[in-house]
Amino acid sequence: MPSLDRHDNVFVLDLGDGENRFHPDWITAVGAALDEVEKAEGPRALVTAATGKFYSNGLDLDWLFAHADQQHDYVVSVHELFARMLSLPVVTVAALQGHAFAAGAMFSLAHDFRVMRADRGYWCLPEADINIPFTPGMGALIQSRLAPQTAHEAMLTARRYGGADAAATGIVDQAVGEDAVRSSAIELAQAQVNKAGDTLGIIKARMYGPALATLRDTTNPLG
Repeated sequence: MPSLDRHDNVFVLDLGDGENRFHPDWITAVGAALDEVEKAEGPRALVTAATGKFYSNGLDLDWLFAHADQQHDYVVSVHELFARMLSLPVVTVAALQGHAFAAGAMFSLAHDFRVMRADRGYWCLPEADINIPFTPGMGALIQSRLAPQTAHEAMLTARRYGGADAAATGIVDQAVGEDAVRSSAIELAQAQVNKAGDTLGIIKARMYGPALATLRDTTNPLG
């Protein structure tokens, strides 16, 4: 399960050491960690990271198929997690030491910055290959955070981007060696700790207003 630590003014949220899929309990734990970061006072920033082969492999489809009657509420909770991260009033950095697929890749896009391992691991939106359409909220998030041509390619072709390609297309901000992923993300976050606060939250809320409105539409989240 996710765990929260602190390095000086930078909170580090470790998402786990498995596939880090979006099980309801996992979503609740991440939300509780974000509560702690948000209620803290003074300079601060947030890095999310993971341990092992995966940053996050996305939705917990096994749980979802076993609880099909809860699909609506589950998708609403995923959308709210994306919206929460996208509008968090601190600078956020995703440290992608391993694979980021589907909703895991989208979760990384909800951060302000991304640092990815250069030599191994993929960032991928496989929905076109696995026949699961993007929800309106997911599409709005992706298209608000990526250049139009990159979003088009990523969403339509399910391309697997390695670290260097992800950096070249603007999906991530840095591609670094395995040992430098987390430390580079913390360094990037540390440089922005004085931005934390209400003003930053307002800037984000206004910058991403349309995407946030779509993500927070609980009436018909599946489209």
